[in-house]
Amino acid sequence: MEELEKEIVNENPSSSNYDAGHITALEGLEAVRKRPGMYIGSTDSKGLHHLVYEVIDNSIDEHLAGYCTDIDVFIHQDNSITVKDNGRGIPTDLHQKLQKSALEVVMTVLHAGGKFDKNTYKVSGGLHGVGVSCVNALSIYLRAEVHRDGKVFEQEYSQGKPLDNVKTIGNASDTGTFITFRPDPEIFETLVYKFETLAHRLRELSFLNSGLRLVLTDERESNEDGSFKSETFYSEGGLVEFVKYLDESRQRILEEPIYVKSKEEGIEVEVAMVYNTGYTENVISFVNNISTKEGGTHVNGFRRAMARILKQYGDDNGYFKKVTNISGEDFREGLTAVVSVKVPEPQFKGQTKGELGNSEVTGVVSRVFGDVLKYFLEENPNLSKKIMEKVVLAATARAAAQKAREMVQRKNVLTGSGLPGKLADCASKDPAESELFMVEGDSAGGTAKQGRDRHFQAILPLRGKILNVEKAMEYKIYENDEIKNIFTALGVSIEDKDGERILNILKLRYHKIVVMCDADIDGSHITTLILTFFFRYMKPLIEDGYVYIAAPPLYRVSKGKQFRYCWNEEERKSATESYAAGKSDDSVKIQRYKGLGEMNAEQLWETTMDPSTRILRKVTIEDAAEADRIFSMLMGDEVPPRRHFIETNAKYAKIDA
Repeated sequence: MEELEKEIVNENPSSSNYDAGHITALEGLEAVRKRPGMYIGSTDSKGLHHLVYEVIDNSIDEHLAGYCTDIDVFIHQDNSITVKDNGRGIPTDLHQKLQKSALEVVMTVLHAGGKFDKNTYKVSGGLHGVGVSCVNALSIYLRAEVHRDGKVFEQEYSQGKPLDNVKTIGNASDTGTFITFRPDPEIFETLVYKFETLAHRLRELSFLNSGLRLVLTDERESNEDGSFKSETFYSEGGLVEFVKYLDESRQRILEEPIYVKSKEEGIEVEVAMVYNTGYTENVISFVNNISTKEGGTHVNGFRRAMARILKQYGDDNGYFKKVTNISGEDFREGLTAVVSVKVPEPQFKGQTKGELGNSEVTGVVSRVFGDVLKYFLEENPNLSKKIMEKVVLAATARAAAQKAREMVQRKNVLTGSGLPGKLADCASKDPAESELFMVEGDSAGGTAKQGRDRHFQAILPLRGKILNVEKAMEYKIYENDEIKNIFTALGVSIEDKDGERILNILKLRYHKIVVMCDADIDGSHITTLILTFFFRYMKPLIEDGYVYIAAPPLYRVSKGKQFRYCWNEEERKSATESYAAGKSDDSVKIQRYKGLGEMNAEQLWETTMDPSTRILRKVTIEDAAEADRIFSMLMGDEVPPRRHFIETNAKYAKIDA
């Protein structure tokens, strides 16, 4: 943004020297390198992984066309990536219009590909034809290998430019495309790929494409037998298995999901849904295998059918006689659903494809799913009764929660009259510069109050552990004193709008909300409880980048008057060796900070609260569905999934001896 502003200032049309020479026309892939965020969303870890998804999406499109059954993804030692498929292979013959190989056209020209031809791909995720060429533009090196027509073709590129012409390098008995690329360090903030992030996407794709085998191999990590770390994803049950996976840590009301797969007006609709005993809604959606995080017309159609059919069934069978004002969210409490559609010509809002815009999809999904849901209710009266009882309970609880919220929420929090007594507020009334530290206990709270900068830093001590909202009905939440204090301190409110519960953050008093707990097991538990609360009831604060976790030092290594703070084991070892000068030295002292109360005010300020030296970890949501599953597993009632998670990840835990 700063760069753009400078351009505008330097190229002021009012200048007498402003002429045609000042007009820049970006050619080829220059635009992608100039503004990568426009094409892949960002240049951080999220954008880095997005490169892999773009390449995989092309292979998925081959599967949708009926030609690809296997996709292999490799993370190499140098964090380069290879994606292999057994599809038809990218065409390599001469492109008549551009007079160069079709492979080179696909790899180097924006808006070029087979996705614009309805006869080539009936449906595809890569609608805009910019995916793989963007990957090429943002890679310091890329190699494309194509097995096709009995031959092996190859072309290499750097920063989107071919290093040579397409060459024939051998014979092939198979077909497919092999793409190997190494992201450009000039573009990306980080170059390290996360196995779990890629594994989650491949697992998701296996559920969405039953019968497709996806294998992820990490050559950076070896097993005990010397083989590389690898995981295979394959699903026969598709979306039915998907919702069971998402709901594995919850107690289901319906043992088997309600499932529909149908095609109408050229649009393929697939929906799987199940009810559980929880209190949250989890609906995730896809269009042509692309996750639509903001939903869109397909989700609107699903919700419309849910409300229409369930309301009609409840009215006809007398379930709602004692309940007034049934809302749409009452039908979706405790719901886990996956909505997937295949659309020939999807209209997305932006290249990142966050929301579907095709208006015709709403009616199709509503009719297709509505018919199946209506049939299910009529044919399964016992299960229908359980669903209706769940809806009635949700409506009753919502009314109670609304009353409880009204008791908690203050109209004039900025005046200070409704602020919690333990809050030590800051002098500034500008939310953009104000920070709120949520601190564990009065002892640490007292130290934080002494060490803070009173102008812009506020302190809210929390007494022990807040309520686990994962296991509580909403109205119970507002009876918890600590949660009431959080609401009133922040100045936010939960409101009902068009049958939906939304968080109003217009009066948010702090744009940095920092969770600052002890570096021990209890502190981690409290942090998780607070994050669970934010995720379930204040998610927009996380999505807008307002929530952080403080990172106080774990050690203080000292010798005489010299000392150094250390945030991990490696830093501690380095500091100890430095002070000891390679010898056994008893004068080197190591203090392990397990609690913030062990620091004095000055130490807490210079290590954890001073903006010039502190480390803050921003809380983000990379994948809402996976985050929902993890929170439910860690904080829910079901013990076996949590035990499995702990056993699987125990090797990564760092426990003090």
